[in-house]
Amino acid sequence: MMPGNLQVRNLDDDLILRLKRRAARHGRSTEAEHREILRQALSSEVEPSFGELAAKLRQMTRGRRQTPSETLQREGRTER
Repeated sequence: MMPGNLQVRNLDDDLILRLKRRAARHGRSTEAEHREILRQALSSEVEPSFGELAAKLRQMTRGRRQTPSETLQREGRTER
């Protein structure tokens, strides 16, 4: 995968200054420091499994009327 670009707008001047100072302390460019902060913040985040997402969806739709897929397929064929 090719690296992407991310543009962050509307940052407070104080936040930008703090980022620049932090980058200087770590001997990095501001952009490299920004990448490192994002990497650290997201590296500990656990992605939910398909099973967890499916369980959450079932919970959210519990009690709703469901149309069986074969009915939807049959209706789709008759509409052609």
